[in-house]
Amino acid sequence: MSVLAEVSGSIATVGYGLAAIGPAIGVGIVVGKTIEGVARQPELAGRLQVLMWIGIAFTEALAFVGIGTAYMFGY
Repeated sequence: MSVLAEVSGSIATVGYGLAAIGPAIGVGIVVGKTIEGVARQPELAGRLQVLMWIGIAFTEALAFVGIGTAYMFGY
């Protein structure tokens, strides 16, 4: 019996890579929708920008959860 390939390293690295995809997509959606909202209602640009930054902060919190989980499971 021969081994064709060996997997070495930590699966947490792959897990964090996958966990980083979600926040990246989320930030893109948040910024895109803010640009769309400003294009429709330019007078609300200031309020929409504040909401955008709050949305980005919550979305990036998912990335911090992902990296925390990676360290917790043996990164």
